[in-house]
Amino acid sequence: MPTNQEPDPVRRETIDEQYDPEFRAGPRAPFIDWYVRRSALAREKMDCRLDIPYGATPPETLDVFPSRRPGSPVLMFIHGGYWRALSSKEFSFVASGLVPLGVTVAVMNYALCPQVTISEITRQSHAAVVWLMRNAERFSGDPGRIFVAGHSAGGQQVGMLLSAGEALRAAGGRSLKGGVAISGIFDLRPLQHSWLQPTLQLTDALCAEQSPALHIPGRAAPLLLSVGGDESPALIGQTQSYHAAWTAAGLDAAHFPQPGINHYEAVYGLDDPASLLTGAVMELICRCAREPDPS
Repeated sequence: MPTNQEPDPVRRETIDEQYDPEFRAGPRAPFIDWYVRRSALAREKMDCRLDIPYGATPPETLDVFPSRRPGSPVLMFIHGGYWRALSSKEFSFVASGLVPLGVTVAVMNYALCPQVTISEITRQSHAAVVWLMRNAERFSGDPGRIFVAGHSAGGQQVGMLLSAGEALRAAGGRSLKGGVAISGIFDLRPLQHSWLQPTLQLTDALCAEQSPALHIPGRAAPLLLSVGGDESPALIGQTQSYHAAWTAAGLDAAHFPQPGINHYEAVYGLDDPASLLTGAVMELICRCAREPDPS
């Protein structure tokens, strides 16, 4: 059941200010327009296979941008939008930085809240990864070198996937090789008291189940965390606390700060093969591709 406690108005205002990126970055429309323009250009210029079903429901599709090199690593990107907005089509641009460097990129689409719960989105992420493990070779990919990346709400999904290694191995027979979480939300509990609650319908049980910060795995593939320096203290703190929890558990976690960058811009670097963010992602991919599975 949803929480029965009405949030204190002052507390809600404080949480909204910390978790709504528009309080610091301004209206999101110009940034979303940038995503749309750059993504349209990526689809126009690059080989792409759009709207490939990975599951039974209409939103469960992948847009795949194959590498030209057979046996390439595969990175599945999960978009943000606080689980209730946007789609794979606004994030085709992430392939522009990685495909030229020999990575097959698959941009995941998923159903949105309130039509589904975050638990269902997590199920869809699992299904998409397992589908890629079974079908990567169709797109010049190596099924044994699957990576996941995500921005904002997509970062939460990356955390959930890395915490579910045993389930993924049982379903797909393979392990993820690594993860990248950019400006992720790893503890959902503050959002119960935010402007998002009517849409997300978070409960105490759902927050406990779907907060990666509450499910630090015993062993997992390496994780790269990044957050913009111009994001709110709460959003920066989410990444810092999650990084600290991983390292305290003896897990492989790196932190890539992005000074002077806001929440919406934190993913821009994936549009450019020469950016520092793409370089950090490629370093993770190259390093992890050579290492044995963490299981």
